[in-house]
Amino acid sequence: MFELIRSNKRRSIALIAGFVVVLCLVGAAVGLLLGYGWQGTVIALVISGVMAFVSYWKSDAVALSVSRAVPADPVQYQRLHNLVEGLCIASGLPKPRVYIVNDPAPNAFATGRDPKHAAIAVTTGLLEKMNRVELEGVVAHELSHIRNYDILVSTLAVTLVGAVALLTNFAVRAMWWNGGRVRREGDRDGGVNPIAIVGIVFLVVSPLLAKAMQAAVSRKRETLADISACQMTRYPPGLISALEKLQADTTVTHAASTATAHMWIEQPMSGVGDHGKMGMWNRMFDTHPPLEERIALLREL
Repeated sequence: MFELIRSNKRRSIALIAGFVVVLCLVGAAVGLLLGYGWQGTVIALVISGVMAFVSYWKSDAVALSVSRAVPADPVQYQRLHNLVEGLCIASGLPKPRVYIVNDPAPNAFATGRDPKHAAIAVTTGLLEKMNRVELEGVVAHELSHIRNYDILVSTLAVTLVGAVALLTNFAVRAMWWNGGRVRREGDRDGGVNPIAIVGIVFLVVSPLLAKAMQAAVSRKRETLADISACQMTRYPPGLISALEKLQADTTVTHAASTATAHMWIEQPMSGVGDHGKMGMWNRMFDTHPPLEERIALLREL
């Protein structure tokens, strides 16, 4: 278990580095394609670096704001606070900030840059549909993400994937409206610079690359968090029952977005069960392993 956690931290560092590299490359491509030369590229790289740095410090606030999460009142949600506090004491974790998302779909997520600066958010639907042991299993799952340092890379992915999408969208729109300004960098006979062609191809591919990296963020981490949660509660049936309820529930989590989908305990967006002609492509970008696989694995414990 502890070796898996250490391996998880190493993969987290590699994924964060990958996200930053993709963001910087997108910034460089934007500078070149808009015809501002290397000076514009340097400026775009600086802007990308600032966005990556700000993402580290403020990505949790962005994730909570995007999900419309509000602080959980200690009196109104005393049961939830007691569960979080009890599990934190048992696992030696500092108590994270506790948030509520007003959404009928049962779901939850954790965010933050480290265990000392973490937050856990649950939907009102989760509180309504889970009994105490099931809710304990879900909370333990999210606390496991905090203990395993999954929250840093998953939270950074929210802003970095969004930044890649914004930069590429801006570049494509700018090239469309400036009448092909990039041709200034081309040959005198009207040809297009090969670097520009590479840049355009990269801008088209980079959002897909960012989405694939986002999917890679959580697939194995969800399984590890499930096992860690059972170790924390010493009661696998609680989490198994919670996952079975999530599997049976078809409500779409409206508070979720494509940028935050990988953070939730269950794939929150619609289309998860697609098995048509496009089913293979949909599953390629799934941010979670199938619930039936996670349940089967926990039954073997």
